[in-house]
Amino acid sequence: MLSKGIFDAEIGKIFETTGANLSERQAKLPDHQRVYRKLREMILFGELAPGQPVTIQGLVSSLDVGMTPVREAIRRLTSEGALEFKGNRRVSVPQPDMTQWNDIAYARLSVEPELARKATENIGEEEFARLVSYDDQLNAAIDKGDVRGYLEHNYRFHAYLYDLAGSEVLSSIANMLWLRAGPSLRVVLGRYGTANLPDKHAEAMAAMRAGDGEGVAAAIREDIEQGIAQVRETLLSA
Repeated sequence: MLSKGIFDAEIGKIFETTGANLSERQAKLPDHQRVYRKLREMILFGELAPGQPVTIQGLVSSLDVGMTPVREAIRRLTSEGALEFKGNRRVSVPQPDMTQWNDIAYARLSVEPELARKATENIGEEEFARLVSYDDQLNAAIDKGDVRGYLEHNYRFHAYLYDLAGSEVLSSIANMLWLRAGPSLRVVLGRYGTANLPDKHAEAMAAMRAGDGEGVAAAIREDIEQGIAQVRETLLSA
């Protein structure tokens, strides 16, 4: 196996360290970077629900920063499709319709299995142990009914795996797609909870152990398809 991959610049700085160390790391960042990362987490992990409007002034107050870094973070996230302006100085996480969701699904199924396949040859013992740790924390969140914990650790698992592919272009596309897809999964979890949530991480990790890149890609594809189907069912019943 090759040496371990390098975390995506945005993801790694958010997740490489936790607790006080993360707070210290983020405290040293420029305000616009810190606000961008915080808002990104809020979108990915369901703190900002699709269609829920928030005022720019409200974000300024809650994040305890000036107006300029908040506006800059919103500009970046809007360009990535993660936020949209609603007028009256309000923004919200977009609510995809079925056509948009089908486009997101097509793109994810085209990009993410390929990243998983590419990553396989770069997974050594250290990388595998980290993926196991993320998946263990994900399973613990499911057992506790912890929706945010599920979203966070599921994201960690996929983001780290994809980064190991060493494909900057495909990884950047996957990151954008997760910003668009993650909030919809939060809606599903809000409706049905974490009970009986399926995933194919165990199958993916068994294929990793065997060095079977195609098997890893197939397991990740099935994992994504399950989430896509759950969101489609929710959109159809809305």
